Amino acid sequence: MSIGKEINRLQDLMPASGRMLCRIVSKPQQSKTITTFSPLPWQSKNRIIYINFDLWKRLSLPERDLLLLYTVAFLVKVKLVKFDVYQGVALATLLGFSLELIQQNIVGTALFGSFLFIAGNKIWKQNLIVEKELNADEEAIKIALTRGYSTIEAKEALLNAIESLPALESRQTLSVTELLRIKNLKKLKI
Repeated sequence: MSIGKEINRLQDLMPASGRMLCRIVSKPQQSKTITTFSPLPWQSKNRIIYINFDLWKRLSLPERDLLLLYTVAFLVKVKLVKFDVYQGVALATLLGFSLELIQQNIVGTALFGSFLFIAGNKIWKQNLIVEKELNADEEAIKIALTRGYSTIEAKEALLNAIESLPALESRQTLSVTELLRIKNLKKLKI
């Protein structure tokens, strides 16, 4: 496998949003097949996907495609600065909580504190990493449908890729997140 040709093929496979945001880099010294890191705020246009091509070539073509599409879908969904209803509510209740605390109004402080807790809890749940990974699996399958895969082929390829990773990466077992992803993929109906 020529690394340059494979990188070009993978870039062609990516959706347009992935091509704009993500860059593929060969990293043969890493123990994982494919890795990425959540970008820092000043790196919003440069999200790097590291691939160990020695391990990568051991996967079948559909498994490689779906693993890349999953990674790209996960990276594209990362919103570093996102302002929605819950962030607005949290900001407003934080301001109200601070004012009531300064005025030493116990009832107002308790009321704004409870609203702040509810808004913060909702924001935290929205940003759970496992939920984002499950959504990235679904998004990868949807993208694969536009690349000529059937739903069943895409699901099976992604399932096989996830299940193959521990053996490729010299790990004993699947991680908890990988087990949750497999369970979710098996019951997924797209």
